[in-house]
Formats: sequence, structure tokens, C-alpha cells
Amino acid sequence: MARAPNYDQERKERDRQKAAKKAEKLAAKVAARERTKPETETETETKD
Repeated sequence: MARAPNYDQERKERDRQKAAKKAEKLAAKVAARERTKPETETETETKD
């Protein structure tokens, strides 16, 4: 006998996976931006 679908739980799981993927992409973008940032900008930011 097949189980009854639990649409709400399945939707929440998909949304959680989507949010995790989005956060991972954002973190990768921030890390890439930090790596490519010129040294002069980081030096002036730390002097303030």
C-alpha cells in the first residue's frame, strides 16, 4: 500500500534546500569579491 503524500512537509524540505543553496552561492560570491578586492581598498578600510 502506498503512503499518503505529505505535501506540506515536502514543500518545506524543498524550500529549505533552496534557501541553503542560495546562502551557499551568496557566501561564494562574497568570498570571491574579497579575493579580487585590490589591496589599497582593504588597507584604507582598516586604517579608519
